[in-house]
Amino acid sequence: MRWLWLIPVLPFLGAFLNGVVLRDRLGKKGVWMVACGSVLAALLVSVLAISGYLGSEQYSAHEPFEQSVYEWIPAGSMGLDDGSFADVSVEMGFLLDPLSCVMLFVVTFVGFWIHWFSVGYMDHEPGFQRYFTYLNLFMGMMLMLVLGNNYLVTFVGWEGVGLCSYLLIGFYFDEEFPPYAGRKAFIVNRVGDLAFLAGMFALVAHFGTLNYEKLFGTIEAEPALVQGDYVLGMTLATFVTLALFIGATGKSAQIPLHVWLPDAMAGPTPVSALIHAATMVTAGVYIVVRSNVLYQLAHGTSELVAIIGALTAIFAATIGLAQTDIKKVLAYSTVSQLGYMFLACGVGAYTAAIFHLMTHAFFKGLMFLGSGSVIHAMSGEQDMRKMGGLKEHLPWTYRTFVAGTLAIAGAPLLAGFFSKDQILAATWADHKLLWVVGLVTAGLTACYMFRLLFMTFHGPFRGSEEQHHHLHESPPSMTIPLIVLAVGAVFSGYVGIPKLGSIDINVFDHFVGQVVAHVGHGEHHASLGIELFLMALSVVVAFAGWWLARKYYGGDRGLAEGERWAAKFPTVHRWLFNKYYVDEAYDATAVRGTWACARGLFRFDSKFIDGVLVNGSRHLTVGISLLSGFFDKYFVDGLVNLVGVVSQSGSRFFRRLQTGLVSQYALVLLIGMAMLVWFYVVVGLRR
Repeated sequence: MRWLWLIPVLPFLGAFLNGVVLRDRLGKKGVWMVACGSVLAALLVSVLAISGYLGSEQYSAHEPFEQSVYEWIPAGSMGLDDGSFADVSVEMGFLLDPLSCVMLFVVTFVGFWIHWFSVGYMDHEPGFQRYFTYLNLFMGMMLMLVLGNNYLVTFVGWEGVGLCSYLLIGFYFDEEFPPYAGRKAFIVNRVGDLAFLAGMFALVAHFGTLNYEKLFGTIEAEPALVQGDYVLGMTLATFVTLALFIGATGKSAQIPLHVWLPDAMAGPTPVSALIHAATMVTAGVYIVVRSNVLYQLAHGTSELVAIIGALTAIFAATIGLAQTDIKKVLAYSTVSQLGYMFLACGVGAYTAAIFHLMTHAFFKGLMFLGSGSVIHAMSGEQDMRKMGGLKEHLPWTYRTFVAGTLAIAGAPLLAGFFSKDQILAATWADHKLLWVVGLVTAGLTACYMFRLLFMTFHGPFRGSEEQHHHLHESPPSMTIPLIVLAVGAVFSGYVGIPKLGSIDINVFDHFVGQVVAHVGHGEHHASLGIELFLMALSVVVAFAGWWLARKYYGGDRGLAEGERWAAKFPTVHRWLFNKYYVDEAYDATAVRGTWACARGLFRFDSKFIDGVLVNGSRHLTVGISLLSGFFDKYFVDGLVNLVGVVSQSGSRFFRRLQTGLVSQYALVLLIGMAMLVWFYVVVGLRR
């Protein structure tokens, strides 16, 4: 455990070596060995640290292991909201407890296999070294996020994965759409991050610390500290949890800040797997579970979390029914499954949320990498309408894809079955209406996932002759990660088999449950009979989803049947295919409105300014605002442009001095010597 600090440092070191020190000095083999080796080393150190923690006195006493590296921000004495003073300092430190153990293993394990898959997938792509540099940097930031022992260290990782997502989504910067998608992800996440900052400011102003153990220990010992009136009629717990949830909404793509995630498909497919499976999008779920003490004392916010999660789940699932891009279907599937996790958090089932996060990392990472294998075989084609019949040509990809599809659909005895069942059971006990939404979503999930499977691998091949000629199974560097993650998609659920009556072998719940406080609104449990009934019902619903997908998309005439369904309900299909026109609505209001406002302030009329100044003080505020625009345009921009003009003019002048002609250099040398002689003669005569 003493080497805990090394875990995020190793991927950072890999990024530094590939991006700075050894840049353009290594071949592809050297690049991927540094990148994959650093993540593998982080995985091994993580396993050792987790093993050490499980055998330590801290774990036996249900206490975390906390490591302070150095004092980061010594803020000194600070006045708190209650009028007292406290010495405030923020340390760079790391925390190892059951929650961070799970996140640590999931991030490093799945992240390593995504790195390994990338070796084969990106082999013929330009920017190979740049890609692995960004990927390592992303891993380091995510590990800092999950290991931080206070909100500020977590926030550094939080912002870091946002930056890296911008770099990775816009990796193909020479194309039109990827840079736009990267900017969109970056800007939408900033909306949530502003609220996250507000929540942190409120906590440090009230308690004088952002350290998780100190903060949550104080609140758990005296819940009344966060239950008094704070601002706008809200308690401190409500304000902070609402602020953190808005941040989580942006990072984990919940409505209405979900719009960036489907467009993130513009990046390389392994990037989609990394962002959508085990890292960035799960950060919001992690921060809500980490802050469960506050959420239990803010019942209104918890209910809002559950409602937003349920609405996001069914909203994204319906969109997934009509998408034809293989990665877009999986993207909306991710949004929907994240909704499930927030639904679990909202009803107090925090361990079920993390359990589903873990199983989802395996089967969704598998599905994205499997789609990458398909796209690789199809020479870059992503439209499922141009696929079909691939199971004969990609046998290993097909087998692993089937395992992932069954897992996410909730097939009995696979990982997704156990984690979804726990969420639905907890929701039934807390909120019947949201349970109905979750159950319908489960059926839709099975439907769109088997639709994807049938359109891609079954029926006749619908692509071009050239694509058919080049169809082949992916190399071992790509198929081995698929097999490993498929094993996880099948068996990872067995660590969380739900409690049935007196039989309680739910290892995962007992392990992660140690970080869940019991101070307010907690999880409700259904009886054994209800639990078995709900389990059977979820299987029936999943079977119904499979049957519908097979009816309309299975077999040789499946695609035609599906198109007939779309033609029969054109309005519904159009709304689903166009994602309920949410992007268009945002573009017509927020985006165009912002641009119009900016242009209006920029293109001001100088005569109007004169009129404002003449008419007197009643227009003084407007005049100052417009003058500031004038100052910004002509003075600030002028200075910036002046630097450019001077640099260009200077470079032209000095460029003429570097002609490469020896005769000219000799002439300049003689002139310089003559000037030196003249200088010394003149100075000597004057003396």
